[in-house]
Amino acid sequence: MSVLSQNKTIEPALAAVKQRLESGGALLPDSPENLLEVVGILKSYGVVLGEYYRNLTYISEHQFLAFFPFFKFFNGDFSLNKLGHHWWHDRINFEFAEYCMKAMFWHGGGGLDAYLDSADFKQRAQLAIAAKSARNPLMAVLHRLFPDFLLEQVRLMTYYSALGYFWSFMSPMFLELSDRYDRGEIKSIPDVVKHVQDGLVAAAGVPYIYKVTINGEDYEIVPVSANLTFLMDTAVPYVEAVFFRSFPFRGTVSYNAQEHQISTEISQFNYGVLYADPLPVGGAGIPPTLLMQDMRHFLPNYLHEVYQQGDRGEEDLLVKICLSFQKSMFCVTTAALRGLAPHPFETEDPQERQANDKFLAPWLARLSQSQLYTLQ
Repeated sequence: MSVLSQNKTIEPALAAVKQRLESGGALLPDSPENLLEVVGILKSYGVVLGEYYRNLTYISEHQFLAFFPFFKFFNGDFSLNKLGHHWWHDRINFEFAEYCMKAMFWHGGGGLDAYLDSADFKQRAQLAIAAKSARNPLMAVLHRLFPDFLLEQVRLMTYYSALGYFWSFMSPMFLELSDRYDRGEIKSIPDVVKHVQDGLVAAAGVPYIYKVTINGEDYEIVPVSANLTFLMDTAVPYVEAVFFRSFPFRGTVSYNAQEHQISTEISQFNYGVLYADPLPVGGAGIPPTLLMQDMRHFLPNYLHEVYQQGDRGEEDLLVKICLSFQKSMFCVTTAALRGLAPHPFETEDPQERQANDKFLAPWLARLSQSQLYTLQ
């Protein structure tokens, strides 16, 4: 049994997972059933993410400091017909994209979060605010009375942009995974992990920048000189905020501090997708229900048929989608861990294995409270 710290050894269930990682596997066991579910759900997710990131990018660039963005979900293409579909809920649930964005905004982390507190950001944001309020007397008065309010809104707009930027890479990555599966190139869960890992590594150093156009002039909110990149400043904070922490779902736990159902330490939050109980999906106030509703419209036929063959047919379709989605996110988490690890997990070098043990210990400890065991 591998020793992961000076004080305790890894528990047997996690030891098996760790051994599988060191043998070239993933957090999720490899099987034909898991492979079909993961690839199928990621194809659907890739389509939905395409819609999500385009809307987040549109809001960050074209609804910048708009006080009442009533039509922000229309991507600049408003019509009465679309409004009718919107009211009838015959549409993509962009609210879930905002939910994930607010999780990133609240939890912070990474270079982007640090930059948004810098003097350089504040100076650039003030220039954009001044340009925006030049033709808006109400905004100018508001900014004079509450100088931090609009500054915080610029920070929020930056997270709209950052999450849209992150998903703009992930959407085509997942769709390409599906195409490779259809061509017979993806034959196992490790193949899925390698595909995602290769995509993350290829985009790792791509700079993240954010600018807006106000009155015909460009204003850089996050310039190239901020030295922010795709992997460490958008992908890693997203995994931390959405996969691990997130928020407790209202209606399932009490927000009353006296009930002590929610940790007072934000770093101890474990309400992310890797921890969520799939059974409440479909209930009121459960944000992932919106995502599952969106993905159900784009399921590949082979995955839809598997769901229909279950004992309940489509009666628990959203729960089944959620379970498949969790399986896929454990694969993405594996790819992220492999990309961040100091050495390949398969290394035989004792010093490299020791460094990997030190890297894996806190991650496996956190995952021990997740849904990882139920998916073994």
